Amino acid sequence: MKIPRHLLPTLIEDARVFPVITVTGPRQSGKTTLVRAAFPDHTYVSLEDPDERGHALDDPRGFIGRTQGGLIIDEAHHAPELFSYLQGIVDGEDRPGRFILTGSHNFLLMQAVSQTLAGRAAIHHLLPLSHDELLGRPGLATGGLSSAERTSKPPNDLFKTLFTGGYPRIHDKKLSPHRWLRGYHQAYLERDVRQVLNVGDIDAFRRFVLLCAGRAGQILNLSSLANDCGIAQPTARRWLSVLEASFIVRLLRPYYRNFGKRMIKAPKLYFVDSGLLCYLLRIRSAEELRFHASRGAVFESWVVSEFTKRAWNAGAEPDLWFWRDRRGHEIDLIVEAEGSAWMIELKSGQTLGSDAFKNIDFLRALPDGGAMKAAVIFGGDRNEQRTKGLVRAWWSL
Repeated sequence: MKIPRHLLPTLIEDARVFPVITVTGPRQSGKTTLVRAAFPDHTYVSLEDPDERGHALDDPRGFIGRTQGGLIIDEAHHAPELFSYLQGIVDGEDRPGRFILTGSHNFLLMQAVSQTLAGRAAIHHLLPLSHDELLGRPGLATGGLSSAERTSKPPNDLFKTLFTGGYPRIHDKKLSPHRWLRGYHQAYLERDVRQVLNVGDIDAFRRFVLLCAGRAGQILNLSSLANDCGIAQPTARRWLSVLEASFIVRLLRPYYRNFGKRMIKAPKLYFVDSGLLCYLLRIRSAEELRFHASRGAVFESWVVSEFTKRAWNAGAEPDLWFWRDRRGHEIDLIVEAEGSAWMIELKSGQTLGSDAFKNIDFLRALPDGGAMKAAVIFGGDRNEQRTKGLVRAWWSL
């Protein structure tokens, strides 16, 4: 594996305990490469192969019994009937790490796992490469920022990092992000995801995805989104839930604590990969992104995704939220991890104004707000410890 993945030791550790390891994530995030590197002695089978898929559907016992050793079943969601047979085998012989399942369609795979393998499977998610993985750095703690200060700045600037995104093949083959993501968009979003949704109107679905991109970083107004797309609101809700389960978008929910009254209860919409978001926004270069009106939304999506990757790579759930009241006071990101809670403001600019901690000051004055740590992550180069909280450069995240 050319770029070591931080999830690998977590998989190996869980394989000493659980008979089934499940890895989901978007297509081309590196799942196959990861599991084959983590379990090199396992027999590998991909259900993308029509012959193998036919074997699994026609003779599940023979398919599973092809080896007495470990078995990797790639894109296992293509044969959900296998899961009942896997359940019988692991119940009869609880051998740790015997079966490794991967799938690009989280909703299909997780439905089968929850119905037949609950309690028997460790479930993990692999997203595109994190910033630390790209730079060969060890991952930081799940959510804390106190140890986040780095001493060496990476070679790429912020906007090239955001524009390129994290899909491994782009970096491995040194490909043009725009050209590769065009093919990815057509193959995965407009074909695979649309087929799962059974969408007949490709133009409406394409328009829906583009409208979602235009709303990145904003409070989700599902009614407005549906109206602008020309579809019913239940349809918009279903399409959005599948995009989230396909690891294309990420809905950031509002913080559950009651910091005062009159809170916004709708989620914020982000994209998992900043490069794909740039492609959908028709941003053609890193230099164009530098001055684009959606620069802040792309930056916020990237930071939220980095915190999500950090948690999932450590085998933990990302406790990420935002907070906003109806008067417009907002904290971009609230992170709870390892016994601490951080309120974090996100600024894509390279300089910080005097009001960088304004919303943090407001939240601190509310009940329970003063107990939280504070930080600003921005597009500049320096790390500082200020009286009001930490200032962290984007590259030290």
